Amino acid sequence: MKMKRRDFLKGAAGGLALLTLDGKVADARSVEALPPDALGILYDSTLCVGCNACMAACKKANSMEPETKDALPIYDNPQDLSASTLNIIKRYTSGTGAHKDQVEDGYAFIKRQCLHCVDPSCVTACPVSALTKDKHTGIVTYNKDACIGCRYCQVACPYNIPKFEWDDPYPQIVKCQLCSHLIAKGGISACCAVCPTGASLFGPVAKLQEETRRRLQMKPGKRYQFPVASIDSGKWHEFEAPKYLPHVYGQEELGGTQVMYMSAVPYEKFGLPSFPKESFVSMASGIQYAIYKGMVYPLVVLAGLIFMAKKNKNSEEAEKSASAPDQGETHES
Repeated sequence: MKMKRRDFLKGAAGGLALLTLDGKVADARSVEALPPDALGILYDSTLCVGCNACMAACKKANSMEPETKDALPIYDNPQDLSASTLNIIKRYTSGTGAHKDQVEDGYAFIKRQCLHCVDPSCVTACPVSALTKDKHTGIVTYNKDACIGCRYCQVACPYNIPKFEWDDPYPQIVKCQLCSHLIAKGGISACCAVCPTGASLFGPVAKLQEETRRRLQMKPGKRYQFPVASIDSGKWHEFEAPKYLPHVYGQEELGGTQVMYMSAVPYEKFGLPSFPKESFVSMASGIQYAIYKGMVYPLVVLAGLIFMAKKNKNSEEAEKSASAPDQGETHES
């Protein structure tokens, strides 16, 4: 069946329509901004003593079973984040490991959990909105009833946070939801509520950011007060200020996160990747926009080229048919 020129141009017009909206090229998606009432956590590695109280409290608050490689699961000993572990304390060691918060011959702790990105890739990747970002608190939550198990969120997350219940006959995606069920009742995240030193500190992101600026101005070795549990709790512990890295992880990475880190040891030592300031979602949207916008006129040219190629092909076939001998005739010698 031969394609008519009219049909081809109609198809090309349909393709152009997909790239435009109300006669205009679709604009790139706007970058998500931090909600004014966003809630989050400031984790200060220098205050962490590795007691794992936050991990135990998290499992209790979310009704999760202990995870261990032993035959008898009498205690919790997870190796990493999993479908049974929403947050975990890991340890960096170097050489003799004798000095806390020191790169050489030292050790330091890091807490891994969902960072609740300002512009989360997992939310954008989810085709059924099973993952959503609250417009007020900014917390990224999961709705098991909407999930179709595609696991696109796992692929999209740059921090490798969402986990899948492979061993469950009715599996779900599992990730930290900042104890949103406790916050709804006026509480705070369980990990922060039990932290004895204030290493995990809950509060409005704006106040936590202000607290990071205060800490960065502290003089190493001098004693200061550090809030415990919540930035607004009114409870304090006094510690000597460490020599912080001048960068707060999460304030700029990929558009920012609502869970931020402070440390005296470089973040790459903990396995935290270095990322650009712009979110992957924004970058992908910009690329898509540039391609779509730039493809409008090339599509028109492409339509013309295909039409001309088709026309030339038909002409060549007609010429071959005309020059070929008539197979229906017989010739006598």
